[in-house]
Amino acid sequence: MTFQPCIVVPVYNHGAGAAKLMAFFAPIGLKVFFVNDGSTDDTRLRLAEIETKYPLVNVIDRKKNGGKGAAVVTGLRAAHAAGFSHALQIDADGQHDARDVPKFFTLAEENPNAVIAGKPEFDASIPTGRLIGRYLTHIWVWIETLSFTIRDSMCGFRVYPLDPAIRVIEGARLGHRMDFDPEILVRLHWEGIRILPLPTRVIYPEDGTSHFRLWLDNWLITRMHIRLVFGMLWRVILLRAGRFGGQDDLRKVS
Repeated sequence: MTFQPCIVVPVYNHGAGAAKLMAFFAPIGLKVFFVNDGSTDDTRLRLAEIETKYPLVNVIDRKKNGGKGAAVVTGLRAAHAAGFSHALQIDADGQHDARDVPKFFTLAEENPNAVIAGKPEFDASIPTGRLIGRYLTHIWVWIETLSFTIRDSMCGFRVYPLDPAIRVIEGARLGHRMDFDPEILVRLHWEGIRILPLPTRVIYPEDGTSHFRLWLDNWLITRMHIRLVFGMLWRVILLRAGRFGGQDDLRKVS
């Protein structure tokens, strides 16, 4: 596989954060897809300025806000259509340490068939409720995959090999909001794709704005886990019934 990476950034009302990211992206010299997910402030103007200043930047506008997952999917599809082999996903809200971007690409190039998934190292800024929620999701994901391979499924700082990622996106009805990040990792694991963790610092900036909606997003995540658990059980039943020869056949079950 020829390693041809790019960067995908979902953006919703974080135009200033997108501009800050370019200070880290510009020296790397890779194509950057900013996906404006129907922002309601001056984000579109800020992104237009970035696109004018940096020839390697491509801004994609979604007219209506569809959620983080929908924006990431838009970016991944654009990257794949443009011929890139891998895409790094990173948020524009300042939580992720963009200084680690080269580390992600190095590990991805060494393991081109694997997903490189950020494993957060939190400081005291993380809200207690969010931390508890993350660990509950970890437990569900370990049940859904029958393994501890995925160390953190919620971190949106990761590198996808685009061919398998697009296959999963086109073959399953993935969540469009905060449920997207854990679901696509579980489904890629079901496809036999390795998930390699990479420790990275994650913060919750004091002046940052989170678009996590407590009740709706928690409900969507809960519904997603119920759906995945039943999908996992169905695979186990079919395997035990002898209708499939092994893991390769289980991957064919949607």
